[in-house]
Amino acid sequence: MQTPIRRRKLYEDVALRIEEMIREGRYALGDQLPAEREIMEELGVGRSAVREAMLALQRMGLVTVSSGERARVTAPTAKVLVSELAGAARLLLAQDGGVRRFQEARALFEVGLARAAAQHASEADLARLRTALEANRAAIGDHADFMRTDVAFHYVLAVIPRNPIFPAIHAAIVEWLVQQRHITLTWSGRSGAEGAYQAHKAIHEAIAARDPDRAEKAMRDHLAEVASLFWKAMESDA
Repeated sequence: MQTPIRRRKLYEDVALRIEEMIREGRYALGDQLPAEREIMEELGVGRSAVREAMLALQRMGLVTVSSGERARVTAPTAKVLVSELAGAARLLLAQDGGVRRFQEARALFEVGLARAAAQHASEADLARLRTALEANRAAIGDHADFMRTDVAFHYVLAVIPRNPIFPAIHAAIVEWLVQQRHITLTWSGRSGAEGAYQAHKAIHEAIAARDPDRAEKAMRDHLAEVASLFWKAMESDA
């Protein structure tokens, strides 16, 4: 059975037409779009449809809208793209099995990053990873600082491939699974922080040795342990 055709709302058609104009080069990056009345006349629509379309395009990162000024064309970023998923992600997390599915997604993503880092990291990348690892070690005993340096260590891995989408995905996963990190470290205390640091150290050593298989295993083991601690903490609270 074929999927029924969804009838678009008027503002969605307006947004699509303006997006096409931008894509076709009628309006370049930095250009101001015509005034609301001009768009209304050209497309034969009302003011509310134009305003809703502009808000939709702003959420997509295609325009910026300032009070009292015409909308201006901007370049979409990976951060904007991923942030659009935030609401849906929170709903998925709240569903039965939602956290486990996100844990699996994180593992798939970060295991790939660890493998890529072992294959492609430059000397400068390795130096940044060593610095992040040392900051993580120094933060043991300070819950808030350890969480921050934990995130920073994983962030370096997301930056190494030089793909702007990866740091955006990393930031989103950090936000979506922040409860897991907080609960795990709070419940396990200093021993949990020390265990996480040792896991980070093993990941760093594998990457520095240019051993993709070892880096992949170290990251997989680390995230499996994090997930295991989280579920133990949840069962304990229950």
